[in-house]
Amino acid sequence: MSIERVVNVAFQVYDWLIFIRIILSFVRHNPYNPLIRFIYETTEPVLGFFRRFIPPVGMLDFSPLVAFFALEILRQLILSLLRAVGI
Repeated sequence: MSIERVVNVAFQVYDWLIFIRIILSFVRHNPYNPLIRFIYETTEPVLGFFRRFIPPVGMLDFSPLVAFFALEILRQLILSLLRAVGI
């Protein structure tokens, strides 16, 4: 498996974790469930970072949307650097 593929898969997995967290915010769940704790602990560093600059508007939290865009830009940057280096 190429490094480019690994980078793509890693970003896709993280995107899915953020998407699952969005869904979890609409449904009742057990916050002590190990899988749910993993999702929250894995996504909170990125979402918390963006929440510092973009506070929720009423009940709407736009940090996941901004995180999706920022992660896509970061993914493209990493892939461009890998291609430039020739990996």
